[in-house]
Amino acid sequence: MVSFFKSFKVRSWTLIVSVALFLTLVANIAFFKHVIEVYPLSWSSAPFIVSLALVLMSVTIILLSLFSFRRTLKPVIILILILSSFVAYFMDTYNTVIDTHMIQNTLETNLSESSDLFSFTLVLYVLLIGVLPSFIVYKANIAPMKLKSALLEKGKIIGIALALVAVLLFAFSKNYTSFFREHKPLRYYANPAFYLYSSGSYIQKSLSHPYTGLALYAQDAVASPSDKNRKLIVVVVGEAARWDHFSLNGYSRETNPLLKNEDIVNFTQFTSCGTETAISVPCMFSSFGRENYEGEKAKHTENILDVLKRSGANILWRDNNSDSKGVAERVTYEDYKIPANNTICEDGECRDEGMLVGLDTYIKAHPKGDIVIVLHQMGNHGPAYYKRYPKEFEKFTPVCKSNQLEQCTQAEIANGYDNVLLYTDYFLKKTIDFLKKNDSSFATAMFYVSDHGESLGENGLYLHGFPYAIAPEAQKHVPAVMWFGEKFKVNKVALKQRASQPYSQDFIFDTLLGMSEVKTSVYRSELDILHGIH
Repeated sequence: MVSFFKSFKVRSWTLIVSVALFLTLVANIAFFKHVIEVYPLSWSSAPFIVSLALVLMSVTIILLSLFSFRRTLKPVIILILILSSFVAYFMDTYNTVIDTHMIQNTLETNLSESSDLFSFTLVLYVLLIGVLPSFIVYKANIAPMKLKSALLEKGKIIGIALALVAVLLFAFSKNYTSFFREHKPLRYYANPAFYLYSSGSYIQKSLSHPYTGLALYAQDAVASPSDKNRKLIVVVVGEAARWDHFSLNGYSRETNPLLKNEDIVNFTQFTSCGTETAISVPCMFSSFGRENYEGEKAKHTENILDVLKRSGANILWRDNNSDSKGVAERVTYEDYKIPANNTICEDGECRDEGMLVGLDTYIKAHPKGDIVIVLHQMGNHGPAYYKRYPKEFEKFTPVCKSNQLEQCTQAEIANGYDNVLLYTDYFLKKTIDFLKKNDSSFATAMFYVSDHGESLGENGLYLHGFPYAIAPEAQKHVPAVMWFGEKFKVNKVALKQRASQPYSQDFIFDTLLGMSEVKTSVYRSELDILHGIH
């Protein structure tokens, strides 16, 4: 075999074209699946679909040619093959698209989260689409060329590819007009073109932003002098919970048997800032709102926790998820994904309720000032929903016991997902019980909101992270619940009347200012859910 590779010389352009053809045919199943859904296969549509394949192959040839030189040809092609094999798996399996937000989410994902995505099918994808062709590329004997000849050859292949694209765009101009104007999401599945574009965009934004240091915000923030009761506020950041699977919102299954017996305020029209944790969590604690949110700007600007801390409040963030996504960098942060801190762990899974253990000790250690505690749940983190709850919460069966959701029925997926919501209901009830124990000493309150929603197989979509503009409602419409203790001054009747109005995570910053009775010139009453009734 080795002697064969050594004796068989191949031109660089032949290798590039071969790899481009291979990726077009093998790594773009999701792309062509979605194309055929829009343009059903027939004798009239077949020529256009073939032209799309040729355009995709030509674009891949151009990209490989631009980034491949004599010494980088093999490394670049091997890297593209390996990356494309991973991308193909996640697009084919979960219908995921790799945009800039997904790249950020991937880079901020920890090993524990990544392990839930590991499967035998993933290994096959990487071996067959990535490793095996990479080995062939590595062993290929590239015919040597002088620099001038190599540049001429590169220019020729790029020129031919561009010409082919131009001819096809002209020949099928009517089809491509609708393709680019009306079916933009189809391009998100082009492998490797779109993830390479997204990677370049992510790097460009990360390196070219003008933000340095830390911009101070609400420097005049002070606790209200008329505030006689110390506040104890628990903010629960949920994970991947969707509004329409809460029985509080009319879901046919009883997923909130405990919360329904509490005097809570349930918000029915609450939407998220993003469709992934890496965006939603820092966005909801920032003052920018979804329309003006920029990741780098948020990293370099104080958030609501910084402002509350400046006003004299004691801030604690406990995390049973990946991390705070930069929100808790300047406040007390505790990692509850590890048994060293979380006393309620089993089979490698640390439970959300473990974050409640020891909070009384924290409160006693802070005898002055308000206390704001953030609990970041593991919640419904997929795809291994069956791992996210203790066995006694497995009410809905049969459950999907795989991280390859496409191999399970939607009913099995929903069963596992809803069992997690049962556990979240229990966790929130325990949080309320903890606050009730402190009612005599504090004005207590809980504010629960999920970071984003989740797709459970509808229209072939799984998990979350779809581009916000075209993401389904399931990934953006989230549950939100408030609870108040006896000393907390709020007109619950009036608030419950407001609860059916549209709210979003844009309201969290100013609502927390209002709940804490912090005085500052940056406060916006129109973004405080409790304004006028608190």
